[in-house]
Amino acid sequence: MEHVSEWLQGFPPLVIYLIVGGIIGLESMGIPLPGEITLVSASLLAVKGAGSPWGVSIAAALGAIIGDSIGYAVGHRGGRPLLARLGRRFPKHLGPDQIDRAEAMFARWGVWAVFFGRFVALLRILAGPMAGALRVPYRKFLRANAGGGLVWAFGTLWAIYWVGEAAERWLKGFSLAALVLAAVADIFTTWLLKPRAKQAMASS
Repeated sequence: MEHVSEWLQGFPPLVIYLIVGGIIGLESMGIPLPGEITLVSASLLAVKGAGSPWGVSIAAALGAIIGDSIGYAVGHRGGRPLLARLGRRFPKHLGPDQIDRAEAMFARWGVWAVFFGRFVALLRILAGPMAGALRVPYRKFLRANAGGGLVWAFGTLWAIYWVGEAAERWLKGFSLAALVLAAVADIFTTWLLKPRAKQAMASS
């Protein structure tokens, strides 16, 4: 995460927003990229004044929603053969086992798998293409997609930002401050959703 923060810090705010939206969008289309790490890193930079928290959160939400929608369209057009090709291209992240587990999540949770998927790395990559391949009605998909994207993006950023502002006052000069902020924010934003999603995946 430190490497991502150092890399982002070298760009002006507008470019940071574009990078955040682009990486999260590509991840949501089905390409294994570190979307959550990028969001957390950009959020920590916003705490330090490198960009606006609103800019980062809006860019992340738009990237998630638009990326998932593009992934849905591609999955709808390509179907299961597309998922099989993705599995051959990215066997570590999108192999047959991962696709089977994601499909089982959709069978169990329906469109809610899209919402919960925003908080689980596997489904964050597969939710859009999988929903399209399974012919989930787009209106239902879009509601779950938008809801998950907004809660994940704004919840993650503002939790980090608010905790960060307090920590800046009390932990100035403490070298582990950034690591503590990231850990606390991740727990705070996902404690209701991630356990349910993981339990469903384990029982599928």
